[in-house]
Amino acid sequence: MDETCVNVKRLEENEEQCTDEDKTDQDKTEEKLISSNERSWKPWQQSRSRIRECVLYVKKVLVSFASMEWYCYALLGIITALMSFFMDMTVAKLLNAHQWLYRCLKGHHLLQFLCWTLYPACLCALSTSFAHSICPFSAGSGVPEARAILLGMDMPDYLSLSNLFAKLFGLICTLASGSTVFLGKVGPFVHLSIMVGAFMNRLHVSCHGGKQRAAKGEMLVVASAVGVASCFGAPVSGVLFSIEVMGTHYSVRDYCPCFFAAACGAITFRLLSVCSRDQETIQALFKTSFSSDLPYQPFEIFIFALLGLFCSILSCIYLFCHRWALRFVKTNKPISRLLATEKSLYSAIVAFLLACFTFYHSAGHFIAAELTMKQLLTSLLDGTSWYSVSHNASALPEPQKTFWQAWNPPGKSYFQTLGFFITAKVGLLVVACTLPLPAGYFMPVFVYGAAVGRLVGEGSAYLLSDGISSAKSLINPGGYALAGAAAFSGAVTHTLSPALLALEMTGQCSHAVPALVATLVSNAVARAKHRPSFYDGISLIKQLPHLPSLIRACPKLASVQIKQFVTPAGVVLERTETLASLKHILNDSADNEFPVVDSHYSPILLGTINKSQLRERLHQHRNELVHFTLCVCFFSGVSLYNACLCVFCQAHCIMSATGEQRLFITESGRLCGVITWKEMKKIIEEMAKEV
Repeated sequence: MDETCVNVKRLEENEEQCTDEDKTDQDKTEEKLISSNERSWKPWQQSRSRIRECVLYVKKVLVSFASMEWYCYALLGIITALMSFFMDMTVAKLLNAHQWLYRCLKGHHLLQFLCWTLYPACLCALSTSFAHSICPFSAGSGVPEARAILLGMDMPDYLSLSNLFAKLFGLICTLASGSTVFLGKVGPFVHLSIMVGAFMNRLHVSCHGGKQRAAKGEMLVVASAVGVASCFGAPVSGVLFSIEVMGTHYSVRDYCPCFFAAACGAITFRLLSVCSRDQETIQALFKTSFSSDLPYQPFEIFIFALLGLFCSILSCIYLFCHRWALRFVKTNKPISRLLATEKSLYSAIVAFLLACFTFYHSAGHFIAAELTMKQLLTSLLDGTSWYSVSHNASALPEPQKTFWQAWNPPGKSYFQTLGFFITAKVGLLVVACTLPLPAGYFMPVFVYGAAVGRLVGEGSAYLLSDGISSAKSLINPGGYALAGAAAFSGAVTHTLSPALLALEMTGQCSHAVPALVATLVSNAVARAKHRPSFYDGISLIKQLPHLPSLIRACPKLASVQIKQFVTPAGVVLERTETLASLKHILNDSADNEFPVVDSHYSPILLGTINKSQLRERLHQHRNELVHFTLCVCFFSGVSLYNACLCVFCQAHCIMSATGEQRLFITESGRLCGVITWKEMKKIIEEMAKEV
C-alpha cells in the first residue's frame, strides 16, 4: 500500500511539472516517446523517417506553386493517357496476330472460317465471363450510369477498383474481336477515366489528412473530358463532350480544370505515340491531306446540308431499331433466361453469328470485313476520289492500294459495297449492342456516318466528274465522309461535339463549316418531337434518373412557374430576434427548420437555422444575433422543370433526404413562401399523368 501511494504521488508531481512546461517541449517529448515505442516493432525507422521527410518537403514545394488539386488533374490526364495507349497497343498486337493466322491459312477455307469465327467468339465469351465474374456492373458503355452518378445518385459499385480492372480487361478482349463485332472503346473508356477520377478525389482528400473535403463531382466531370481527350488526342472536343453528354447542369468552375486535365491527357497520348515510333511527330490520329487551296465550292454547302438530313433520317431508324432490340432481349423469355444464366454462352453465340455473316467468302466480301476499325476510317477519309483511283490503282502506295481493293472487290463496284455496308451494318450493330460485355458504341456510329458521307461524296464526284463551274475543281469525297461521320454521330447522341472531334482527329480545319452545317441539320431533325438520344434511350430502358426526359413527358413544365404552388413560410425569424421570442417559438412551433430574414418589414432571405442548432446557440450565446446557414432557394419566376433540375443537380442531398426539407421561394430577394421537394415531385407526376 505504501509503494502504491508513493507511485501515485510521484505521478501527480510529474503531471504538475508537465503542465508548467512549454507546449513545444511537451510535443518533443511525445515525439521521442512515440519514436522509441515504434522502434521496437517497425523496421528501418530512420530510413522511413527520412523518406517521410522528403515526401513532406516535396509536397511543400509543390503546394508553393499550385494547390494539390491541380496536380491531381494533371496526374488524372497522364494516367488515363497511359491506359489508353497501352490498351491500343495490346489490341493492335492481338488484331495483328489474328490477321497473321488468317493469312497463313490461305487456301484452306474451312480452317480460315474457324479462325475467323472462333477467335472473336472466344474473346467475347472471355470478356463477358471475366467482366461478370469480377464485377457484374462492368458491362455496357457505362456512360448512362456515369451520368446518373454526376446527377447525384450514390452508385459506389460503378466506381470501384474491381470494376475498373474488370472493365479494362473486358474492353481489351472486346476490341480485339475487330470489325467482326464492330464495337468501340469511347464510352467504356470515359467510364474508366471517371473511376480514375474518383480515385484521384480520394487521393486529394488524403493529401489534406481528410480534413478538407474535395469536390467529387468536379473531379468526375473533369475525368469525363479526359476520357475522350485520351482516346483521340482531342482535348477541346473532350471538354465539349463533358458539357453536352455528361453534365446536364454544367458548372463554370469546371471549365479550366477540364481543359487543363484534357490537355495533359492529349499531350501524353500523342507523346507516347511518338516514343513508340507509331508516328514520326505529334500529329492528328487520322491525319488527312485534303487540298486547302479550294477545299469545296459554295454550291457544295447545299449538298452537305442534304447529307445532314440523310444522316438524321438514318439515325432515327438506327435509334428505333436499337431501342426495339433492347426491349426485345429484355422481354423475350428464352433470350432473357439465357442472359440471366449463361451470359458467356449468349455472347459467344452472337459473336459467332456475326462472324459467320462477315466472313470473307460470305457477305463479308462486300463490306470490307478484312479491314479493322482504324483501317475502315482511314480508307473512308481518303481525299482521293475512288472514281479516279479506279483508273490508276497501280500508282497508289501499298497501304492505300490494299484499302481500295477491299472496297472494290472483283465483279463489284464501290457503290455496291458502300450501299451494302450501310444497309447491313445497321442490323449488325444493333445485334452487337445487345452483348453483355464492356463495349463502346460511338466509334462504330462514327465509322458508319463516314461510310454514308463517302457514298454521297462518291456519287457527287461521279455525277460531276468534269468539275464544278468554270474552275474545274473536283469534288473531294473524303470531306463528305468527314461531314457524314460528324453528322450521323451527332444525330445519334444529340450533340455537336462530334463535329469538332472530327476536325481534331483529322487535323482538317478547312472543312469546319461543312461539318458544322451537316451536324446542325442532322441535330435539328433528330431532336424533333423531343426524341431521346442514344444515351437517353439506355437510361430510360435501365430506369436510370434522367431529368431532361420530363420535358418529353410533360412539355408544359417549361412554362409553369413555381410561384403558382408556393405555400406560406410559417414561422420566420428576424436577424435580431430576442431571447423570449426564440423560447416561445421553440416551444410552440413544430417546424424543424426556420428561415431567417433581415426584418419582418424587409423580408430579405438571409438563410436558415435548425431547431437543434437554435437551442444550442441559445445555451451558448445569450441575447446575441442568430447565426444562420445558407439555404436552398429559388426565384418565384423559375419554372418547375428548372427548379427540379437545379435541386437534382446542385443539392442532390435533398434527393436522399426524407422529402420534408423545404425549398424557399423569393421575389427580388424577399421571402414569399416555401415548397417541399416532396410536393414538387407530386405536382410534376400529376402533370405528367394528365398528358
